[in-house]
Amino acid sequence: MNFANLFSSMMKSDNSENAQSNWIKCPKCLALMYYKEVDSKCSVCPKCNHHFRIDAKKREEVLCDEGSFVEHDASLAPIDPLKFVDKKSYKKRLEEAKEQTGKTSSVVSGSCTINGIETELVIFDFSFMGGSLGSVEGEKIVRGINRAIEKRCGFIIVSASGGARMQESTFSLLQMSKTSAALNRLHLYGLPFISILTDPTMGGVSASFAMLGDIIIAEPGALIGFAGQRVIKQTVGVDLPEGFQCSEFLLEHGLIDMIVDRNDMKKTISSLLKFFLEDNPKISVV
Repeated sequence: MNFANLFSSMMKSDNSENAQSNWIKCPKCLALMYYKEVDSKCSVCPKCNHHFRIDAKKREEVLCDEGSFVEHDASLAPIDPLKFVDKKSYKKRLEEAKEQTGKTSSVVSGSCTINGIETELVIFDFSFMGGSLGSVEGEKIVRGINRAIEKRCGFIIVSASGGARMQESTFSLLQMSKTSAALNRLHLYGLPFISILTDPTMGGVSASFAMLGDIIIAEPGALIGFAGQRVIKQTVGVDLPEGFQCSEFLLEHGLIDMIVDRNDMKKTISSLLKFFLEDNPKISVV
């Protein structure tokens, strides 16, 4: 192998586990950096502040107090009620996703503390079927909300999803109303829901619980919307503003509350939780 090929093989455009000893190239500023340099900064480019996509495990490390996260409902796994087949069967796609990620669904749900504040946390992992929302994912979210109500603590969802899972059809779409109804119950108890939007947050996820937070936070440069830009343009027949689906555009137009750098996210969330939960009357709702 000549030097050019060797150098090319060392360059990585993501932050996967097998890249940890290699170089990584930022897709935004094209800077070439040692992987560990980026990883030590929560997978944020030190040159241009580009936020790389991270998996649920890394997200857990960024947000939770060390050793505090306890996963729940890990055994829940999707089934194939419709025997759905496109280019592959849904069953085959699930098997492949499980083999590639070691997970049974696109959601990790559990209890943790964030700077000492007890919290129920749900994290979407885009590496599992594009973080799509199916029946199991919706059930994990609702169970997380129920635990937050029982413990009288805050509830957080970190979204990274392409939307509702097409292979489950209406079963998937029903999760939008199911999770929204559960969040309304959380609201009646006077408990906070903080929604964190990361790259990407699209489709049925953005059209339901992701936009129902008491506080909606986005990471810098995140793609957030319902349909893709090309589909929207074909539908409405007009040119759309540049970057209209990025977090900065949404903040400017009042659709989200704040943009927070990943390195500041834990501190910001704990401050918000403390604000919402301080002197909370613990309302009893039947």
